[in-house]
Amino acid sequence: MNVHVNDLLTDHLIAIRRDLHQHPELGYKEFRTAGIVAKELTELGIPFLPEAAGTGTGVVATLRKGEGPTIVLRADMDALPIQERTALPFASRTENRMHACGHDVHTTMLLGAAHLLKDREFRGCIKLVFQPSEEGVYDDPERKSGGQRIVESGLLDDAAAALALHVHPMRPAGKIFFAKGEALACVNFFQIEVLGRSGHAGAAPELAIDAILVAANVIQNLQTIVSRNIPPMRPGVISVTMIEGGEKENIIADRVVMKGTIRALDLSTYHTILRRIDEMLKGISLTFHAQISFSVIAEYPSVLNDAAVHTLLEEPLRTTFGKDNVIEEEPMMGGEDFAFFSRKMPSMFYFIGAQDTAKETFFLHHPSVVINEGCIPLGARFLAAGALRLLAGLTSGS
Repeated sequence: MNVHVNDLLTDHLIAIRRDLHQHPELGYKEFRTAGIVAKELTELGIPFLPEAAGTGTGVVATLRKGEGPTIVLRADMDALPIQERTALPFASRTENRMHACGHDVHTTMLLGAAHLLKDREFRGCIKLVFQPSEEGVYDDPERKSGGQRIVESGLLDDAAAALALHVHPMRPAGKIFFAKGEALACVNFFQIEVLGRSGHAGAAPELAIDAILVAANVIQNLQTIVSRNIPPMRPGVISVTMIEGGEKENIIADRVVMKGTIRALDLSTYHTILRRIDEMLKGISLTFHAQISFSVIAEYPSVLNDAAVHTLLEEPLRTTFGKDNVIEEEPMMGGEDFAFFSRKMPSMFYFIGAQDTAKETFFLHHPSVVINEGCIPLGARFLAAGALRLLAGLTSGS
């Protein structure tokens, strides 16, 4: 299963990555990115489905050779609404757009795997999924991410396993990290709207219903849900990160909008948090005679990493990174819409080390984050070798 990435391919992949990095696109708007993917696949002679699952930008390519199982390799393509501050010579050319989560690298690594797999012998089918809109649902009318749309489309119904990588800019290049079971958190992005009654803040506050006061009570009480309703050994987070309300110093606000996120490692804890939020908001609404609504902007389940799939991948992990560089870690409270893949088929999601060599380094979603491009040939090699091992193992039952 040994797969080699030569210098010529490495240089080609880095050039693609830098091009993608200079032209970041938000979710469901990755038209240029999808075009580059399509061009590369066309040159490789790999058939693909454009605008997959009605996403407009998703690309699903298929490498089929003989009879055998189907496995999925997945990469995400979207960027973030962040103004880049890296001073890289290939920094983003688009204002308030940046590949601050490394999806440009993920796309590039999967294209590298396509190069490596095209002429390899295997029995079965490898589906290369270049998915849009992992970071959110944007203008999707059903509030679904790109991963959810592709999984629900039926395009992957025949898949027996899936594999994905994510860069980690705070972990050394040359190493790879994983957790088994529930590896990444359930994620909810929410909005709470408080509707009160406007009034004069000085002369007649008793005639008003102060939406800001109600919002303050909501925020304070939300912080008690995890600490007093969730067992200490079960991770949970509720964070209110945006708040907007009020018009003038002497007018009591009649409307406040808050947005934030909920995280929990298991679905049971997540649903407990949602239930307690509903009960709490009803109580606060009754206390202050205000109308309070709670709505979900986006929602991902937790990522499930399958121990049997990891066992199959131990050989390509060892040959690509070295035994001592394959490291098991605790689960992370970040979220990923690869969760939809992992709940459709047995899957593994790994973090590949991509720490820059600079003295000061930054985590994902930071405007100054820099990804070490040395991870690209390693990631491409592992995805390709992992696909071959999965097909062989699933065929033989070992």
